[in-house]
Amino acid sequence: MQLGTRWAVGDAPPAQLTPEVLAAIRQVEGELLGLDVTDWRWTLTWLERRPVVQLDDGTTIRVAADGEVHVSNEEA
Repeated sequence: MQLGTRWAVGDAPPAQLTPEVLAAIRQVEGELLGLDVTDWRWTLTWLERRPVVQLDDGTTIRVAADGEVHVSNEEA
């Protein structure tokens, strides 16, 4: 696993993410409207050269080997 970066909800994500992952991030952030996520951060890591993006609440965006993007909540 390779560490990437962290950024706040609502801030611009790293530019190296694919349009599909960026769309998934926007979708998740859209579901957070109305919640106080002031201190929430995304964490980007790389596993087998594919991004894993995790929100502080456990919401995780992964890219499968076939390129399909999956969103799950690992703390649920």
